[in-house]
Amino acid sequence: MKVAHIAPPWISIPPKNYGGTEFVLYNLVEEQVAQGHDVTLFAPGDAKTSAKLISFFAKSLADTGVPWSGHLKAYYHMHKAVEYIKEHDFDIVHAHLSSSADMYVFPLTAQMTTPLVVTLHSRFPFDRVQSWTGDADKYFMDWLSPVPVVAISESARAEVKYPLNFVGIVHHGIPLQQFRPVVAESENFVAWLGRLVPEKGAHLAIKAAEKAGIPIVLAGTIDRHVRESVSYFNDVIKPLIDHKQVKYIGPVNTEQKIHLLSRARGFLNPIEWEEPFGMVMIEAMSVGCPVISFARGAAPEIVSHKKNGFLVHNVSEMAHFIPRIAELDRAVVRAYAEKHFSVTAMAEKYTRIYRKVTTSSRLMAAPSIVSAKRLQVAPPSIIKTDESVQVPFPSVLARVEVERRP
Repeated sequence: MKVAHIAPPWISIPPKNYGGTEFVLYNLVEEQVAQGHDVTLFAPGDAKTSAKLISFFAKSLADTGVPWSGHLKAYYHMHKAVEYIKEHDFDIVHAHLSSSADMYVFPLTAQMTTPLVVTLHSRFPFDRVQSWTGDADKYFMDWLSPVPVVAISESARAEVKYPLNFVGIVHHGIPLQQFRPVVAESENFVAWLGRLVPEKGAHLAIKAAEKAGIPIVLAGTIDRHVRESVSYFNDVIKPLIDHKQVKYIGPVNTEQKIHLLSRARGFLNPIEWEEPFGMVMIEAMSVGCPVISFARGAAPEIVSHKKNGFLVHNVSEMAHFIPRIAELDRAVVRAYAEKHFSVTAMAEKYTRIYRKVTTSSRLMAAPSIVSAKRLQVAPPSIIKTDESVQVPFPSVLARVEVERRP
């Protein structure tokens, strides 16, 4: 298939350290190319990809110091990508929603004839800036409601209160040939890895490790553009770092992440929110590192209790299960990831969704006969009539509402 991916323009593909959406997108694109698809990626010029790369500026926005609220270049990226797609031949357009700026894709693609599918990577709705929350998402439902949407977990789909058009669930997958353990035996510490924000629970991981009497190594990113992330690290985490019981090694790239998780006895994931997926859990499992997670969000879809890790409900339970990590076979943990979270399986599931969406689009594009006597001018996508006319349905995105007038 000829596939166009519109990437969010904020973080490089693949990410240098943190960037869950960008890491998933990189793996998906590489696997689709390997499976023989003709793939075009719309992303900033610092992306590394086997697909055809089309860029409208040289570097990802975060790497040039643009704050998340600075949407103008993000809009330009989206507009130019859709403009290019409208002038070229693609079977499917795949957009990826992670933040509020990604919502621009919906009004921009409203008149596009190529079928569109989107993956919802983050918590929806998106109209949020740090502690402030708005209501703009409801206005975008005019364009979004008919668009085929993929959720990344059953939990993520259940959390959405808006009437989105979900057409499937696709769990993330990773290239397991790359994610392999690099040491024969684990060492006497547990690990925490992620974005340093309160809901990711680094402070709770520290408490659990301390209760269990085992050192902990933290790795992750402080988002300098988010005041909450900076203050959380400086006020809560930094005072606990003693370089003995608690170490912080900063951001890690893929190679460093594999090395850390391979050496760790286990990975602690005391999340305090309904996380839509949690890539680091399957990354840990892929190198044989068991996961102890709070049973929130998608964690129960990823962690099989007493098989590849443990599901718990508080810090005390987490501390209780840390010594029991030794009961788990790291080869079994790795095998579970191979069976359920491979990049090959992820790409094949998306191909099936693409075919379902494009088939639906072709059926919608067939002429439809409606009965009427008079055709009146109406707003876009609404045809008021009571005489016989033929109405073409331009794409799966189009909604033609026929109102019969007396």
